[in-house]
Amino acid sequence: MKIAVYCGSAPGNDPAFADSARELGRWIGTNGHTLIYGGGDSGIMGTVAEAAKNAGAAVIGVIPGDVPFIRERPQPFVTELITADNMSARKKVMLDLADAFMALPGGIGTLDEITEVITLTRIGVFNKKSVMINTNGFYEPFRAMLESMEKAGFIAAGELKKVLFSSDMKEIDGFLKD
Repeated sequence: MKIAVYCGSAPGNDPAFADSARELGRWIGTNGHTLIYGGGDSGIMGTVAEAAKNAGAAVIGVIPGDVPFIRERPQPFVTELITADNMSARKKVMLDLADAFMALPGGIGTLDEITEVITLTRIGVFNKKSVMINTNGFYEPFRAMLESMEKAGFIAAGELKKVLFSSDMKEIDGFLKD
């Protein structure tokens, strides 16, 4: 399975974030999956890629060619590097390549990318699962927001059944296989 992982290019301020990234990377590699990610070596992004590669995974980095600081940063963990024209094209490549999507802790870019996936699944553009790696409850505010949207009638009941909030790799594995 090809799994796109969205996450911070910064490390965050909780060591548990890097621990989760390492655990996810090892799980991807030891289960014969392929990692698709933003291509860099910094922060949580570099941690998950290094762990996946060290565990034997193919690692596909997808970068935008029009953002110099991204284009010029090192990509030491990739086994394949894809350069897209721009950020929009980069997002499209990742959407097309991946069978499933995960979000480790991250910032606005992480949230932007995973919410696009959730939206495209919800409206039927594709039928792919999303996992919010909920390290130390990081995504609880987002879960609460989605629940609030559902209660307010903006999301129909059951429309988010392809989204899992968890940090338990056994639960995540079962969700992806189901």
